[in-house]
Amino acid sequence: MAKRGHADFPLDPRYPVDPTVLTAVSTGYGALDMANASRWGYGWDPAKSTPTLPQGRRMTQAEYADFPACNVEANRRLMRGIDVKRDWLYASTRSVEIDKAVKRDPRLLAAWDAWSRCVAGQGFARYSDPLAAFGDKAWHRGSDGNTTHTPTERRTAVADVTCQRRHHTAQLLHAVRAQQQTADIAAHQDRYTAGLHALQTFRSTISDTLRHLG
Repeated sequence: MAKRGHADFPLDPRYPVDPTVLTAVSTGYGALDMANASRWGYGWDPAKSTPTLPQGRRMTQAEYADFPACNVEANRRLMRGIDVKRDWLYASTRSVEIDKAVKRDPRLLAAWDAWSRCVAGQGFARYSDPLAAFGDKAWHRGSDGNTTHTPTERRTAVADVTCQRRHHTAQLLHAVRAQQQTADIAAHQDRYTAGLHALQTFRSTISDTLRHLG
């Protein structure tokens, strides 16, 4: 940025206009905490939903125009020595396939069915799985990801968590996913090892950069 005429460009700049912040479910299991479910349903305390913003000043429009090119250059340097397509993205690519296998597992399908019947038995909708309950459009999730915390939403979330605890739904999902991951790593050990090496290379570059910046 200095080479482009922005000598005082901050290390941690804010955008000219703060972007919209979207927040998705924080776990792969939906709602798990009973106290939060009772108070906030499928959302959270609005007082705690303010995103952490960069500490530097806002970019000027002129700086913002040059920022994308410099950002690409910075990322290129941080990723030096890494084959992005082959190694860096491998684990995330496999994660998609593992999730598909997990969702087909008969044990998990049976657990979701038991959970679904349990929730419906308490007078609520029969959802296919906990994430479907979390994402129900009836909760009117806003652009920040939070919900309206209506009584129906909160009661549904409580029933959801109660049934997950009763049927050990989250524990089973975790166990099935762990088994699928272990099997996949064993079947593709060389590729995962290369991915781990890429991550270690990236961390080393980050450490060197931070030392240089002081």
